Amino acid sequence: MKISRPKCYSSHNGILIKALLSSKGPVCELGCGLFSTPLLHWLCKEMNRELITYENSMEYFPFAKSFQSRLHRIRKIESWDDVDFKKHFGVVLIDHEPSERRGPDAIRFKDNADYLVLHDTEPKTHKIYGYDKAFSQFKYRYDWKKGFPNTSIVSNFYSLDKFDDVL
Repeated sequence: MKISRPKCYSSHNGILIKALLSSKGPVCELGCGLFSTPLLHWLCKEMNRELITYENSMEYFPFAKSFQSRLHRIRKIESWDDVDFKKHFGVVLIDHEPSERRGPDAIRFKDNADYLVLHDTEPKTHKIYGYDKAFSQFKYRYDWKKGFPNTSIVSNFYSLDKFDDVL
């Protein structure tokens, strides 16, 4: 009997935590989440780091807005083109909708983020999410496949060898 892996919506947390601990500077979250937003909020508060969460869904925006603080800005946007892709970030989490924007938006951050954490990176999503085009834009890539959905981390600035030990 084959047992399938259950979907764990927080499977990106280990990579995200390691990226925060390995970086400095502001953090950007594209698309708030029930797991990522509280985690990023409290870690960034503890580390005294600026965090900006962008959200385009009225369904998720009130949840995200509840985390607004001096260090955590929440921005409701109409279009992902409204995001500041020119500011340099230590970490960017890509986990927004519509999902086909994920790869193209990762490319827009390629020269302005030390680490980009990309959620939902199973091979079957690469073409749908645009990850197939995004991955080639980065010098370093690590695919974490120990949980489902998979998470990848990419960088044009730092080797990702240290991410291999994330449980």
